[in-house]
Amino acid sequence: MRAKWFAIPFAIAVLATGCGGSNGTSTTTKSSGGGKTIALLLPETKTTRYEAFDRPLFEAKLKALCADCKLLYSNADQDAVKQQQQIEAALTQGADVLVLDAVDAAAVAPLVNQAKQKKIPVIAYDRLISGIGYDYFVSFNNVRVGEMQGQALLDALNAKGTTSKGQVVMLNGSPTDPSSADYKKGAHNVLDGKVKIGREFDTPDWSPDKAQQEMEQAVTALGRENIVGVLSANDGMASGAIAAMKRAGYAPLLPITGQDAELAAVQRILTGEQYMTIYLDIRSEAEKSAELAVAVSKGDKPAAPTTVNNGTAAIPSFLLDPIAVTKDKVKDTIVKDGFYKAADICKGEAAAACAKAGIS
Repeated sequence: MRAKWFAIPFAIAVLATGCGGSNGTSTTTKSSGGGKTIALLLPETKTTRYEAFDRPLFEAKLKALCADCKLLYSNADQDAVKQQQQIEAALTQGADVLVLDAVDAAAVAPLVNQAKQKKIPVIAYDRLISGIGYDYFVSFNNVRVGEMQGQALLDALNAKGTTSKGQVVMLNGSPTDPSSADYKKGAHNVLDGKVKIGREFDTPDWSPDKAQQEMEQAVTALGRENIVGVLSANDGMASGAIAAMKRAGYAPLLPITGQDAELAAVQRILTGEQYMTIYLDIRSEAEKSAELAVAVSKGDKPAAPTTVNNGTAAIPSFLLDPIAVTKDKVKDTIVKDGFYKAADICKGEAAAACAKAGIS
């Protein structure tokens, strides 16, 4: 994977995207016993990355670094109350470190404070926790993600000659996820003054179903022929918007962005249904978080390359560079890095598109 820790000179506020045990239950993984206990708490399962990548990659790195460490794992299924209960359970079970991807970035602050009072280090994973200081934040440069999405959409509209001929619909992420605000900020940095934004939505829970409803509302309000493109903050919501476009009779479909490089999205990009995605080096994110968790469990304090202001404190942070991926870049990024095997991508309708793209 081509990872690069990115230091930024300005403060940013951040958001969320997530996964875990599909029914929200907690699981425990032991090695030989006697080591530290690390709690990994992920937010939801609607986004496929968390169960498919974040959890197994974190767990594998933890085992490699600390054979006798114990992992406490929970997934909140996008339920903030459930996650609070899971954090309380982890503290009760003797967690030495919390690695937390918050469903609601503000709601977990009291529990983070409980951990601090017990001198238990907290690492905010992927989403910034607000309202309190803590040990580390590991994520991506989220404003840059939004800028890449905005620029990709602008490039697509310019190529089609439709930049000034209609309006854009923006499907932003969940309002409880601080990263959503950064994605939105980055997109507006690029799009404002260059395109007309006809409708903009903050999509609860990053829900594909809600994104589909929002897109349907936009088509009704603006008129089918007056929409020229869609800024979707992630791939799951893009799938909902695409379903709405198909239902509305768009052929070809409008250019639409995404994020997370979900397998279905990569296939849609190759077949022309989705214009681009943001490829996040989740392996490096998960492995860095595991490294930090092991280090702080031993009392070490690794130096971070930058800080992010969460509104209360400057949080020592490790931020990865995102990568924008269009059809012509799938082979040299996602496939080359082994994020997915060609055999997994090149199925069904994507098989012929893979051949055209030289993916085999």
